[in-house]
Amino acid sequence: MHHSPNTRSTGALILLEELGAPYDLHVMNMKAGENRAPAYLAINPLGKVPAVTHGDALVTEQVAVFLYLADLFPAAGLAPPIGDPLRGPYLRWMAFYGSSFEPALIDRSQKHAPPPSLAPYGDYDTMLATLVGQLEKGTYLLGERFSAVDVLWGTALRWTTMFGLVPELPVIAAYIERVGSRPAVARARAKDAELAKAFG
Repeated sequence: MHHSPNTRSTGALILLEELGAPYDLHVMNMKAGENRAPAYLAINPLGKVPAVTHGDALVTEQVAVFLYLADLFPAAGLAPPIGDPLRGPYLRWMAFYGSSFEPALIDRSQKHAPPPSLAPYGDYDTMLATLVGQLEKGTYLLGERFSAVDVLWGTALRWTTMFGLVPELPVIAAYIERVGSRPAVARARAKDAELAKAFG
């Protein structure tokens, strides 16, 4: 996996640890602009991480990476399989992250008013209320079942509450704590800390 510490790809690193998957890290220093070098732009022209190469497959885009990896290692049980009643909700919350949550946060952080008829998420308050309503229904986004979608959201909500983009409501704070206290998270964060230290 192509990775840079303390970026979006940290979530994918946590997921790999949760899956117990074998992996090699191709680490870049994004602060030094290594993600804009021609060699990496040939992999992902947007210069973003994570990117996964697996055999002849190249997977970019955070949600696609999560879906791909979780399905690749079914024994870990982090992706409800096709036919499982939770498969649809799992895909819904994976897609909701990229199609509604991130665009709403970007518009809000940049103080852009979304065009009412064009915004993919409707409005920020409704988007957030939808997420909070789901979190209030159970321990995880799929109720009592932990899945790869919780790695995605737990990581994202940790960062976005730290920067004040999402309010640290009690239900959100409790969810971040539950996901963040898992051993895989500690292992991935320790690796990231070492990598960041090496970059100075």
